[in-house]
Amino acid sequence: MKVTRIQIIARGLANRCPNCGGRTLFKAGSFFQVNPACTTCGLKIERDEGSFLGAMSLNYGVTLVCFLTPVMLLVYYKVLGTTAGIVVAGVGALGFPALFYRSSRSWWLMNYYLVVPHHLPANQTGLKRVDEDENT
Repeated sequence: MKVTRIQIIARGLANRCPNCGGRTLFKAGSFFQVNPACTTCGLKIERDEGSFLGAMSLNYGVTLVCFLTPVMLLVYYKVLGTTAGIVVAGVGALGFPALFYRSSRSWWLMNYYLVVPHHLPANQTGLKRVDEDENT
């Protein structure tokens, strides 16, 4: 394989294309818009509708575990007041997922290609590309 699983992990953590390593997952000048395909190698990023539902679940889970649970524990052990805890949790419940959006999208793509690295065009030798139409 040309692209190893270690490279897929490194590229996923750096928000890069899993196929070529380019910084092309997101549209230039936009924080939230994902490119439909990598502008460097052509890897289809937005495969089908709903393919990033897992990224939303990942974002929700990380927000809950890494942000909201510690705030609840601080309130429970009276390190933080109830009102302050509610404010911090409310702001964090909106702000943290927005800041983690890019990473959750990239990590979800990384997890997909960790399971099936042979679906990357760079790893396909002599095989029909996954994103090609079946009629051609």
